[in-house]
Amino acid sequence: MQVTRVVPLYAEVDNRLGGRWTSLRTAHREWLWHRPDPARAEVAPGAAFVDVGGLEECVPTVRGLPDHGDAWTRPWRGTPAGAQVDCPDFTLTRSLGSDAGAVVADYELRATPGYRFVWAAHALLDVSPFARLAAPAGTSVLITDPVPAPHLWPAGLDALGPDDGTATGAILERGQIRVVDGDQLLDLHVECADQPVSIALWRNLKGWPEGDPYRSIGVEPMLGRTFDRADTRRPVAVVPASGSVRWRLTITALVEGTA
Repeated sequence: MQVTRVVPLYAEVDNRLGGRWTSLRTAHREWLWHRPDPARAEVAPGAAFVDVGGLEECVPTVRGLPDHGDAWTRPWRGTPAGAQVDCPDFTLTRSLGSDAGAVVADYELRATPGYRFVWAAHALLDVSPFARLAAPAGTSVLITDPVPAPHLWPAGLDALGPDDGTATGAILERGQIRVVDGDQLLDLHVECADQPVSIALWRNLKGWPEGDPYRSIGVEPMLGRTFDRADTRRPVAVVPASGSVRWRLTITALVEGTA
C-alpha cells in the first residue's frame, strides 16, 4: 500500500544578506536551488536584483521599484529564529520555528494604515525535469509572461521540465501548492486573515535571460495577486487601521513509500 509521511524539514537563513533563506533541507535532499554570483554580497538598497537562488523575502513588491522590494538588500537584525528589517515605509518581523516536522515562518508587517504591498517568499527550487506541481484543477491562474491572460489550472504549468527554451510567469489564486519530484514532496501554504493570498510561479526552462539563459523554478507563496504593488487592477495586501498585517508560511516535506 502506498503511503505518504511527513519528514523533518530544516531551514537556514542569512540575516546579514537580506534575511535570505540559504537552505531548506531534509535528510534526503536540499530543496533550494543556488546560483553563485559575487555581486549578491555587495548589494545596497535600490539595487537591481541579483539572482543567486535560495529564498528571498520580496516586499513591498516583486516587480516595479525597488526591484524585488526593499527587504532583500538590507541587513536584518536578530537571530535565525527571530529577526527584523527596517525599511523606509515599513518594518517586517519574521519568526522561524517548527511544527510536527514542518518549517513555520510567522510574519508581521507594520506600516501606516492604507499602505499597499506585495510580499513573496521568492523560493527557487532545485527540482528534476520530471517534477510537477499539484493544485486543484480549475483554479484560476493568471499567466503574466510572456502574454498576460487568465486561465484555469493547470494551463500547461504543472510540468517543470524538460528545458524547452521558454520562461513563464504566473499567479495561482490560492494559498497552497504541492511540488512532486519522484517520491519527494514539498507543500507550501500561506495563510493571512483578510488579505489576498496566492502562489506565484516562475517556470524558467532556460528561456531567460536573453543571451545567457539558465534553468530556474520559482514557487513563491504571496500576499497579493500581482507581482507589482502599483498594479491597480489586481488585489494587493493593504495595512488595516491597526497598522499591522500578520501572516504565516508553512512548508512541509513528505516522502511517498510502501507501507
